[in-house]
Amino acid sequence: MDQEGIKLEDNNELVTESEKETVSKNFIELIIDKDIAEGKCSTVITRFPPEPNGYLHIGHAKSILLNNGLANKYGGKFNLRFDDTNPTKEKTEFVQSIIEDVKWLGGDFEDRLFFASDYFEQMYEGAIKLIKKGKAYVCELTPDEIREYRGTLTEPGKNSPYRDRSIEENLALFEGMKNGEYPDGSKVLRAKIDMASPNINMRDPIIYRIARMTHHNTGDKWCIYPMYDFAHPIEDAIEGISHSICTLEFEDHRPLYDWVVTELEYVNPPKQIEFAKMYLTNVITGKRYIKKLVEDGIVDGWDDPRLVSISALRRRGFTPESIKLFMELCGVSKSQSSVDYAMLEYCIREDLKLKKDRIMAVLDPIKLVITNYPEDLVEYLPVPNNQENEELGQRTVPFSRELYIDREDFMIEPAKKYFRLYPGNEVRLMHAYFVTCTDYITDETGKVTEVHCTYDPETKSGSGFTGRKVKGTIHWVAASTAVKAEVRLYENIVDEEKGVYNEDGSLNLNPNSVTILKECYIEPSVADAKAYDSYQFLRHGYFCVDSKDSTPENIVFNRIVSLKSSYKPE
Repeated sequence: MDQEGIKLEDNNELVTESEKETVSKNFIELIIDKDIAEGKCSTVITRFPPEPNGYLHIGHAKSILLNNGLANKYGGKFNLRFDDTNPTKEKTEFVQSIIEDVKWLGGDFEDRLFFASDYFEQMYEGAIKLIKKGKAYVCELTPDEIREYRGTLTEPGKNSPYRDRSIEENLALFEGMKNGEYPDGSKVLRAKIDMASPNINMRDPIIYRIARMTHHNTGDKWCIYPMYDFAHPIEDAIEGISHSICTLEFEDHRPLYDWVVTELEYVNPPKQIEFAKMYLTNVITGKRYIKKLVEDGIVDGWDDPRLVSISALRRRGFTPESIKLFMELCGVSKSQSSVDYAMLEYCIREDLKLKKDRIMAVLDPIKLVITNYPEDLVEYLPVPNNQENEELGQRTVPFSRELYIDREDFMIEPAKKYFRLYPGNEVRLMHAYFVTCTDYITDETGKVTEVHCTYDPETKSGSGFTGRKVKGTIHWVAASTAVKAEVRLYENIVDEEKGVYNEDGSLNLNPNSVTILKECYIEPSVADAKAYDSYQFLRHGYFCVDSKDSTPENIVFNRIVSLKSSYKPE
């Protein structure tokens, strides 16, 4: 590299460092850079504008992280604003859950929490302004008639018979709408634009309707409510949003967005930019489907760990860092694409593998008795917390005569290449001693209930013993000190082979989406574990203390993800 920062690449072309940085930026950042360079934007202000009609899901996380990330990158500001213009489906419960989700993901909206309903007065004044400019009129066509008059994609619409009312008449009628003088649905306020526009959204769209509904924020103050396409650009303009970043389905609405801020004469109006939504394979995100799952008792709420709502991912044990990594791998583009759920699992493994203690847990226990080990002796063996990260230090684990091991670690008649415990075979107990199986006990059904072994005291881990080697190592917990726990093993809630939906539109549910193990034994290091604490259970995967059902007396662990991955990063 020379003094001007020029590097010779493998293709023998000269590329400046500034050009390399530009190439690494997404298309939204390039637009913002251009706006700043041209003096169109001095401060970058973005927003996340959810409607409080349900819980947020993984797709919303992309928008939250994108908008908050851009504000941080450009030293700007990030707003959380609730688009609460439709009281029909909105609840305070959803408002609170969204605030918690955005905070958890790192959204920095301190002192910048807003509600669209706070601007209802300005929106009403904006509608009055449009009427006075001859740009809006009160229409009395029925909803079916409005659809009929609108035309089709290939045929222009036709003017409403009420389109040429005088400004004075429209002002009086709109005032009457506000004062509750007319029944719900009897009149609407429409923008007067162009019924022949090739963009159907510009064919005199409805901007206000009569609806007597109690609003979660404004109560019964209003009986008229603005439509989203009218309200949203006003909200952005009032808050000084520089770049209104939304998903691709709003691309055809952009001309109307620009029309509203232009006609209302906002100085430095916001710029709308669209990006592609993120589609995750084999998951359920539709609010009506999740609502039905909740109502039918198939899941235990919007935060059931089998769902991909943000609260469900948090409860299952996903971290904000893992979701940020996932979004970085997905990238930002204008091309629609689907992402395999396995990529999200890869991201949580990558985030946790160097952060979490690796502990021993027995999920399907059988007792192992070391017949030649002293009955009253308890040893405390040193164990590294994470073999890949020495900075996590070590702990001691109690070892005694009676242990629990996983049922799959013992076979009466071993399969070929089975190197774990069976009669006559010797294995290492992880971090402890070599043991040899001498006997076993079964119940009346033939099920093994107890395994007997002898141990070799010369083979203690860390002693430097080199006399012989064994091929198998199994984990264990001491029976007298183990913590009994409930463990929930989650699989996809839909049948991945058949897809999310059946031909009739119903959900294709997996009947085995959760397995609940009531009698699991875990080493005592988890005795004081709190909600959301997570660990790697050796050989089983990553697990998190359930925030809803776990108690100090009955600890419950959710499996976040198994150790095996089907996703390979490029």
